[in-house]
Amino acid sequence: MNRVILTPAALPSSALAELKQWLGITTDSDDSLLTALLAAALETCEAFIGALPLEAECEELLSARAGWHSLATRPVQAIAAIEGLTGQATRLVLDPASWEADLDADGAGRVRLPLPGEAKRVAVRFTAGLAADWDALPESLRHGVVRLAAHQHRERDTAGAAPLPPASVAALWRPWRRMRLA
Repeated sequence: MNRVILTPAALPSSALAELKQWLGITTDSDDSLLTALLAAALETCEAFIGALPLEAECEELLSARAGWHSLATRPVQAIAAIEGLTGQATRLVLDPASWEADLDADGAGRVRLPLPGEAKRVAVRFTAGLAADWDALPESLRHGVVRLAAHQHRERDTAGAAPLPPASVAALWRPWRRMRLA
């Protein structure tokens, strides 16, 4: 996937508070480490379930061929803009009337591009994610993220890396998992 997250989801202090409560931590000295563990757990959640948990503004690069193209990130909430990229990486804003967007019920986003002209690739800017914020994230996903971050914190000094996610976290996330046949 050729995706860049332009505006990542902000983790509120309540997410950090949940993790600290789970770990029994009352000091603020490890807050930056714990916040990084939560962010990594969210990335692992996305890889496991096949969907971006929290809404973020993203950009995907696609080849500039006429026709329909599917975005790899799911679930897409809105497609905002498309820019053409020339060989010199110059960005050309495509007229919104020259392209079409389609959002499927399963969260897939597709764009239909015009004839490429001088563009070699296109950058599609969109918003994607299951929940608008941490508090709107389904309980099993949120709890799994906290448990995974806590697991990583507890295992930080051990020599062996355990498979991720642990079975207790996978059980929480499995109902949300999207499987794709290749």
